[in-house]
Amino acid sequence: MLDLGFVRENIDLVKDSLNKRATEAPIDEFADIDIKRRELIQEVESLKQIRNEESSKIGLLKRDGKEEEAQKVIRKMGEVADKIKDLDEKLKEYNQRLEDIMLRIPNIPNQDVPVGKDEEDNVCVRTWGEPTEFDFEAKAHWDLGVDLDILDFERGAKVTGSRFTFLKNLGARLERALISFMLDIHTGEHGYQEIFPPFIVNSESMTGTGQLPKFEEDAFKLSGTDYYLVPTAEVPVTNMYRDEILAADDLPIYHTAYSACFRSEAGSHGRDTRGIIRQHQFNKVEMVKFVKPEDSYDELEKLVQNAETILQRLELPYRVVTLCTGDLTFSSAKTYDIEVWLPSYDTYREISSCSNFEDYQARRAGIKYRPEPNASTEYIHTLNGSGLAIGRTVAAILENYQNEDGSVTIPKALRGYMGGVEKINI
Repeated sequence: MLDLGFVRENIDLVKDSLNKRATEAPIDEFADIDIKRRELIQEVESLKQIRNEESSKIGLLKRDGKEEEAQKVIRKMGEVADKIKDLDEKLKEYNQRLEDIMLRIPNIPNQDVPVGKDEEDNVCVRTWGEPTEFDFEAKAHWDLGVDLDILDFERGAKVTGSRFTFLKNLGARLERALISFMLDIHTGEHGYQEIFPPFIVNSESMTGTGQLPKFEEDAFKLSGTDYYLVPTAEVPVTNMYRDEILAADDLPIYHTAYSACFRSEAGSHGRDTRGIIRQHQFNKVEMVKFVKPEDSYDELEKLVQNAETILQRLELPYRVVTLCTGDLTFSSAKTYDIEVWLPSYDTYREISSCSNFEDYQARRAGIKYRPEPNASTEYIHTLNGSGLAIGRTVAAILENYQNEDGSVTIPKALRGYMGGVEKINI
């Protein structure tokens, strides 16, 4: 979340940020409650001062034999104590509402984020490779998957429901190969420490990374519990350090993690209903960084390069775009999306999102570091990025590596992970 004092002193800036994001938050209510809360605090402190001053008189009055006057003061202090108690309860209500409002105010976009309404206003930074073209009628990945007997949509829908899919045979092998390939690159070449996190987290963790309270409808909650299925490994990995003070010498910390991810996709009805682009359950390899504030934007560029390396090794054409303010995610100060070329869509589609949250998540989750041994603690900066989304990588391989006879060539970088298999044949 943002710093309360920052919001108080920069109401107009926060409102401007909301306008640029094309979103809403109860910022006017914040100003009203913040004023009432501070007035209430002053009133409580004033009453406590009166109580302390008057209470000190009681002993003196009793010592001087003025019992009746002492009892009057005691009765008066009882009334003051009751009033303080009532005001404290009201203050708790104000504090809770203020916290609720703060949790719903998104991050402030970095000043170099392009201003725009939606994805149409995102800015392309660079491209790699040329969009794949065919001299035959190419198939979409969902048709290739069925023809090659590696994707089973009907049984996925029967067993669970729409947007659930069975991968089988060499499709399952390809999914597993990609997970291992990505983790090996990130740990062996990019310096990440591998984490295998819980796939279930509590509400405090979901709040720490910004999924709650605003996006609860997109989450899968376990009925009758405080537990949620993870929407991304970002949630458990970031919250590993919740309410901790990290040593400056330990920074930066790089973690990479595979996890299954679960999302209700509440706002995506009618979008990507075919194939494996938008599933309720999907696999992803995540990269998470904990860094000093002054290093975070250099680390963001490295994060993007780490994700790009995977696509380059797989020889999949892609582009990198900077998200505009209207397309920026709730917690992010700046985000790059990496979009892979998908011939069936005749366009690029997101396969990785790399974000710098600055201290927004760290403030929510209470993650700090101490710059010097005797210095005051400061909030760290957190970053995360997909490295990559596995299902979308499978789709990209099927579509870009398909052959006229209906087979799909396995990228050279993956063949060692596929037991030497070079093609998936019909």
